[in-house]
Amino acid sequence: MKRAYTVTTPIYYANAEPHIGHTYTTVVVDTLVRWHRQRGFETWSVSGTDEHGEKMVEAAEARGLDPARFTEQISAVHQRTWAELGVAASRFVRTTDPDHEKNVQGLLQRVYDAGWIEPREYEGLYCVGCERFLTERDMENGLCRDHERAPEPRRETNYFFLMSREFGWLREHILQNPGFIRPERYRNEALAMLRDESGLGDLSISRPKARLGWGIELPFDREHVCYVWFDALISYLTGAGFPDHPDFEARWANVEHLIGKDILKPHAVFWPIMLKAMGLPPYRHLSVHGYWTVDERKVSKSLGNMVSPLAMRERYGFEAFRYFLLREMSFGLDASFSEPALVERVNADLANNLGNLLSRTLNLVEKLCGGVIPEPGEAGPPEAELAREAEAAERAVDAHVEELRLHDAVASILAFSGAVNRYLDGEAPWKAVKQPGGDGAVRRSLAHTSASLRRIAGLLEPFVPELAGEIARRLGGPGERITKGGPLVARLEVPTGG
Repeated sequence: MKRAYTVTTPIYYANAEPHIGHTYTTVVVDTLVRWHRQRGFETWSVSGTDEHGEKMVEAAEARGLDPARFTEQISAVHQRTWAELGVAASRFVRTTDPDHEKNVQGLLQRVYDAGWIEPREYEGLYCVGCERFLTERDMENGLCRDHERAPEPRRETNYFFLMSREFGWLREHILQNPGFIRPERYRNEALAMLRDESGLGDLSISRPKARLGWGIELPFDREHVCYVWFDALISYLTGAGFPDHPDFEARWANVEHLIGKDILKPHAVFWPIMLKAMGLPPYRHLSVHGYWTVDERKVSKSLGNMVSPLAMRERYGFEAFRYFLLREMSFGLDASFSEPALVERVNADLANNLGNLLSRTLNLVEKLCGGVIPEPGEAGPPEAELAREAEAAERAVDAHVEELRLHDAVASILAFSGAVNRYLDGEAPWKAVKQPGGDGAVRRSLAHTSASLRRIAGLLEPFVPELAGEIARRLGGPGERITKGGPLVARLEVPTGG
């Protein structure tokens, strides 16, 4: 039986079309799925759109639409975009899907019946952007830290999830499972939240319908709708097949969530305790990445600097954009995007390094071997060293991907490409062919160079699948005729005015 691997993107807010932040997480998920599938795992991925709450009502009103119509449009754009770009998830969950609403109500009732929920009157400062009440630690100069807007004073009766009773359990779980939240900086941040319990407390999980009608009704009080985060987090269960898909347990036992650092608290604190209250095991990993910045400012709809993946595809091709995202961001840290940086990176790594190696190899096979990849023949010390370089690259890629260091994984592949270039320079088949009896050396060197390029294609496939497929297609195997064509990667230029 194959091992299972399940990975999720965040359930994206359905208030804006896909941008660079959405694209990065979606591409990382696609890369991890491909990498695990290569290694024999039964893979499953989940994405979706978070469509309830006041933020959606505000966004819909701004466009003159009712929330149902507005979120339907935005969700359709997300689904269409990921399908066009070849990175669609195995299951896309809309929080308005009937099976998801059924799961939310069923789990709410389960948690309520188990004594985890009680009504309370609450007064405090409420941020519509966060869709929750804030504490002092959430604000700076009287404004919400995340949304830079003043919260509104509110007093109302809500239902509270009594999560504070399990803060001690969660602290111990995080301490005993170092890979539960990664990188380490976010593990430490979650632990800091749990040490300062005054900033957390119990969680308000309902909103009165008199104030907010757009949401999933509580099954035990139809005058309230579910808090958007309690609703959205359950999407991961819905996407994995909860409650009755035969593969649900295996999928959930090996699930990894990928999120941006701005939503650490709901995933690192709310969600594990929610799962405990539901009688379900916690996720295996929560992997947290940083922000993408443009002109040193966080990507934001209000700033108009969101960087559309479809626009990048039209300008440079999606594989180039995908490669840049994976190569440029050190997972967990912030990274900066600019079109000149994308062009420079793609030209240096793919057009010059890898593209030139493939072009040289194909030209030499055409000229010296009649266009047919030779059989490897007997290996000498240079070939043995090349094999060691290949094995080291494969080990490095595996280790880096396991640690979410995708930028280092790609760098290791490019380093091996450099080693193959050096091997080819050292063997110099264009010189060997002129020596008496040099045909054997020519065939040997070009056979091993071609085999190394096929290994590079295999290593690259999870990261840039179309490019990897093109390398394999042009090379073929030993005894097969090569396929020549234009440059593997066309040199890019920033469009005028870009």
